Amino acid sequence: MKNGALDIEQVANMFQIGFFRYELKSKERFVYVNTALERILDTRLSDGKQTKRFSSFFVHAADYRTLLTLLYRNKKVSHFKAVLKIDAKKPSMSTLLSARLVKTAKNLYIEGCLQVSQEAWQDQQKFLDEAHLMESFLDQMPDAIYFKDLQCRITKVNRFYAKGFKLKPEEIMGKTDYDFFPKDQAAKMIADDQQVMRTGAPIVGKIERTLLPNKTWNQVITTKVPIYDRKGKVIGMMGITRDMTAHANLEHERFNMLVNALTVLNRALGIRDPYTFSHAQNVARIAEVIGQELKFEENQLIGLKLAADLHDLGKISVPLDILTKPGSLTSLEYNLIKEHVQRCHDLIKEIPFPFALSEMIYQHHERLDGTGYPNRLKGNKIMLEAKILAVSDVLESMTSHRPYRPALGIKKALKELREGAGRKYDAKLVDLVEGLVRRNKGKPFWPIIKS
Repeated sequence: MKNGALDIEQVANMFQIGFFRYELKSKERFVYVNTALERILDTRLSDGKQTKRFSSFFVHAADYRTLLTLLYRNKKVSHFKAVLKIDAKKPSMSTLLSARLVKTAKNLYIEGCLQVSQEAWQDQQKFLDEAHLMESFLDQMPDAIYFKDLQCRITKVNRFYAKGFKLKPEEIMGKTDYDFFPKDQAAKMIADDQQVMRTGAPIVGKIERTLLPNKTWNQVITTKVPIYDRKGKVIGMMGITRDMTAHANLEHERFNMLVNALTVLNRALGIRDPYTFSHAQNVARIAEVIGQELKFEENQLIGLKLAADLHDLGKISVPLDILTKPGSLTSLEYNLIKEHVQRCHDLIKEIPFPFALSEMIYQHHERLDGTGYPNRLKGNKIMLEAKILAVSDVLESMTSHRPYRPALGIKKALKELREGAGRKYDAKLVDLVEGLVRRNKGKPFWPIIKS
């Protein structure tokens, strides 16, 4: 302010009018800008180091070419409408540009002023308000929220995410999961990111275990979704990860309580009938090896092994003299033994498990051709886990000593399975078992527990 009056620079800044002088011939650079123009374009142009060209601000390259054509022809332009862009994170702006062409002995310049239309200015302020609201919302969330580009580099995180690594959000930008997690764990995370961006299909509620910077493990639930640009093209992904460790620990304790209670019952059966108890343990080991060969996930493998451990628990209600009878069973005695499947199912069917435990046990005497019991199920109506139990049960029974007969051996057990393959037993499982025996040089591939 001079002598109580505003100077032209102050007026321009007050009314958001950007003044500039742009060199055309040699270096194509801004040689002068006022602070209003830098504020409008959100770019530092007056430090002498900026090499950004005027043309780069135009959304439509044809507008810049038209502006130059008019200036070369008429030497000046008034109220030229142009849509300018700032960066990918902010909206384009509708502007009015007035300029003249200035020629000197050594160079050629554009001198002019630029003003954002009132409507565009209001839109920009609205955008900034919405961006601030979204930023505040993300930072208040008690979950880790993060954004990544197509190369799986982190482009944005909220405060909760940064706090977990004791870093500032800006210190995380540009990094990948390999900078924060063990190599194998980071590889799985990035594979999920790439799948989401490649297919456009979100991953919802995936349960994972992650290693924290303090070397402790936690359990989280993660959702990942693709991010699209205005043209519908995938340009990255967003993830939300919630710590479920406390809840998982509680559920794990409850699960252990249930398993321990059933284990006590199973041990009671072992005291009463050691042969049945050791049989169940061996079946569990066979089934576990088969499940591992089939690449069962952790929960599926736990369910299979537990079902095998408990599959004969119902025999606790069968008279011991029938279970250990050395001779042939009467029809009535055989029907009493067959009831063990129903008894075990009834015993555990109301207990909540993260897998269909009671159904696995209920179906383990079913056969593909419908000749099994208790419901004469056929083919695909029998669970895969129950098919595994059936094969494991036969394999163990025929290779182990029983009170009523000596062990029949691995060759006879494989012959029984091969003759029933595709009819009574799943053919792929029979092939798998034969392959396991071959790899073990014709011997049982499981550690045998004797009664």
